[in-house]
Amino acid sequence: MNYLKYKGYIGSIEHEVDGSLVGEVLGLKQDLILYEGNNIDELRADFEAGVESYFDSCKEMGIAPRKGYKVEFQRYSKNIQI
Repeated sequence: MNYLKYKGYIGSIEHEVDGSLVGEVLGLKQDLILYEGNNIDELRADFEAGVESYFDSCKEMGIAPRKGYKVEFQRYSKNIQI
């Protein structure tokens, strides 16, 4: 798994030198949601908590949450002739 998904948001997974994991929600141009953990379970929990906190902040400010990237992965195959 190279990314996290939660309620329509996609988050990166990066490995730090010290062995911890960090990431950020992708595609938010004006907002920043960062998260971290010592393992994938902690990272996922902090990612989900970050998205929920973002929703709460938007509600308090009376604005709609912005959407991040909508990512769809597809496989393509090509016939190569030499």
